Amino acid sequence: MSTATTTRNAEAASDLLRRLRGPNNEGILALILIGLVVVTSIANPTFFSVPTMFAVLRNSIVPLIFALGVLIVIISGGIDVSFPAIAVFAAYSTVRAAGDIVDPGLVGAFAFALALGALLGLLNGVVIARFRLPTLIVTLGSQGIFVGVLLTYVGSRYVAELPGSLAALSKTNLLEVSSDGRNAFLHVMIVPAVLMCLFVSWLLRRTMFGRGVYAIGGDVEAARRAGFPVVRIQLFIYVLVGMMAATAGVIYMIMGRSASPRDMAGSELDIIAAVVLGGASIFGGRGSVLGTVLGVLVIQVIGSSLILAGVPSAWQRAAVGGLLLVGVGVQAVAARRSARHRRVVRTEEAVA
Repeated sequence: MSTATTTRNAEAASDLLRRLRGPNNEGILALILIGLVVVTSIANPTFFSVPTMFAVLRNSIVPLIFALGVLIVIISGGIDVSFPAIAVFAAYSTVRAAGDIVDPGLVGAFAFALALGALLGLLNGVVIARFRLPTLIVTLGSQGIFVGVLLTYVGSRYVAELPGSLAALSKTNLLEVSSDGRNAFLHVMIVPAVLMCLFVSWLLRRTMFGRGVYAIGGDVEAARRAGFPVVRIQLFIYVLVGMMAATAGVIYMIMGRSASPRDMAGSELDIIAAVVLGGASIFGGRGSVLGTVLGVLVIQVIGSSLILAGVPSAWQRAAVGGLLLVGVGVQAVAARRSARHRRVVRTEEAVA
């Protein structure tokens, strides 16, 4: 075999590996997910069953919708920790309004929650885009404000029964399967989660808004010079994230068949860890819906496997925190290597 043929084969193999790995290491994450499932199934055979898989998918619905919104913010170079507060504000207010005033029906309830989510997201966007303040500080402050307003003016009592329109949907399943003498149920709320994944993927990959999000995350000033309406895009980002959080909040309460103003608190770490683990750069400018989906599934599989192993919940939180540190650390090392490579290339070009 000639040297040229060997070189071409090596290049073809290298190109195939790059494509399998994916632009954000989605292929590697998929292998990790498969490995986790295999190892856990060997350690505990009950894990590899239809009821367990349906439970993992059910538990992934709300975190996935949250993660899609966080993905958009992180790609744009920001960090949002107010999404659980927006979710519970919009969802709990909707449940109280539907129960105490009038039940607007399923469509009306979602429309009311989406309007509240958009308004709260717009408040975040105005402060961040107009005053150019750090996103973490703004959303951390707004989180406290939203929760305080909710508890003071909307209510603080636990609602044990949802309004009729929402309660009817809480018992609706998309798929029912009997396996090993047990019934497995896949909740119908998996449908809006899948549709949202497709929508966000299309939005980021096929629209000028998506290109603007990536451009802002790469370099805000460069995006502004390139003609992207930075302020308008940032406003729309947080309005969209607010609406997605509101949707997740309503779905959470539908699936839980109850409502509490203290629900979903403390879920920020898991969601951000899943998005970062899915390949989204904490420095902005990179990320994908596929990677985010895989990241959410990895977090859920790890949580389920630890529960089956009888590991205390405190150690589950520690595992998620460790994954977040690993994800950020890998990105930091990769960024330093990339910067070092660029400096070497520029030096060689200057010498030539």
